[in-house]
Amino acid sequence: MPANILNLPCYKILGITENEHDYHIDVETQEAPTSCPHCQSSNLVGFGRREQRVKDLPMHGRRVGLCIDTRRYRCRNCGKTFYEALPGIDEKRLMTKRLAQWMGKQAIKRTFAGIAEEVGCTEFIVRAVFSDYVNGLEKTIRFETPKWMGIDEIHLIKPRGVIANVQNNTIVELLPNRNKDTVVRFLHHLEGKDRIQHVAMDMWTPCRDAVRAVIPQAEIVVDKFHVVRMANDAMERVRKRLRESLTPKQRRGLMHDRSVLLKRERDLNDKERLNLDGWTKNYPELGEAYRLKERFFGIYDAESPDEAQAKFIQWQKSIPSGIADAFADIERAWGNWTMPILNYFNHPVTNAYTESLNSLIRVMNRLGRGYSFEALRAKILFAEGAHKHKRSRPKFERKERKQAEPESVMMYGLPGHFKNFEMGDSFARMAPKPAPEPKPHIQKSTASEKPEKNYGADISTLIRMIEAGNL
Repeated sequence: MPANILNLPCYKILGITENEHDYHIDVETQEAPTSCPHCQSSNLVGFGRREQRVKDLPMHGRRVGLCIDTRRYRCRNCGKTFYEALPGIDEKRLMTKRLAQWMGKQAIKRTFAGIAEEVGCTEFIVRAVFSDYVNGLEKTIRFETPKWMGIDEIHLIKPRGVIANVQNNTIVELLPNRNKDTVVRFLHHLEGKDRIQHVAMDMWTPCRDAVRAVIPQAEIVVDKFHVVRMANDAMERVRKRLRESLTPKQRRGLMHDRSVLLKRERDLNDKERLNLDGWTKNYPELGEAYRLKERFFGIYDAESPDEAQAKFIQWQKSIPSGIADAFADIERAWGNWTMPILNYFNHPVTNAYTESLNSLIRVMNRLGRGYSFEALRAKILFAEGAHKHKRSRPKFERKERKQAEPESVMMYGLPGHFKNFEMGDSFARMAPKPAPEPKPHIQKSTASEKPEKNYGADISTLIRMIEAGNL
């Protein structure tokens, strides 16, 4: 029998019994204690034994149990008794430390029930071990604070708050909800929050108030996806109201109308264009709603906030009174969120990438037989192999318009020279501009001097892992 069959050098194997499902391995510690843990005296005497059953890593497809022959001692100096220490055993549970570490890693990508069956313990124990493992990760893993932050909603049992790194398409935190107090608490304890430049979000007032209270330097940008979706919702209200007034035969004539009306006009094929042309001629109100929807989408073709605002005002004036109530929500939202909406045209920051996770996470939750929020959060944030350590290229930004430089004039009167001065300067400030000082040479630090940055769980990788069943 190999002495290292367990790869636990602190223990000596005394015997092995096995059955169809399990290995039972009798072991004892290699070294006996030499001093009393209470008074440090070396005057010890044996005082009996007991057998402790401890679970270890599965081996050869079978569960493994260690039957440790634990020795008890009595100190002749202080009179106290104690059992010898068991190296490599978890302090909280009757299992080896390496088993607890393995269970924690496995629980990230497997169900708790599957791990419990393989190890031979209860699902409750797996959850407890996983919780301790995640707490350890929380202390050691730190995600970089994004300069372009996204605050969005994701459905994990109920709506939760998700914090994203927009530049790198990663998730850096999941919040139990999107209440103002929760977001304020997160932002307040966020290291490096003063470096945040832009925050993309939907039109959720608690998040806006939280950002303004804690990181007022950050510019709020309303996600384009959530604005244009309101135009589709308005058109849907017109379509549904129209169908309610039609006969069954007329409704059959509008078959598949929803999928066609929600499409952009440029994406329609010939058959869909023909159907749409017939519907809009027979039902002018439906045609007006579709054209309004398309023109609203066209606002986002603007090159600047001023142009976008002018297009919106023009669009607003074109709304027919018969369907004005259906588009009232857009007008109200634009009025309440004018500046954050227009900020998009200077900084096109969006959370659209995060939306693709929603349906897949619902599948993951169903396969996991109803994970708790904490378990789902850990599986998403700490999935092994999903973290992005290399920064993505920054998003393409619009070119900033340079302001016209003030004209310069030639001034006479200084001995032997002509000097340039900017118009508008007072004569008290008429002095030649000093030459720019040379920039100091900054030596770049090597990669070994700085720890590798972690930008969070990559959304693309998470999607692939969920689709492959590895999460």
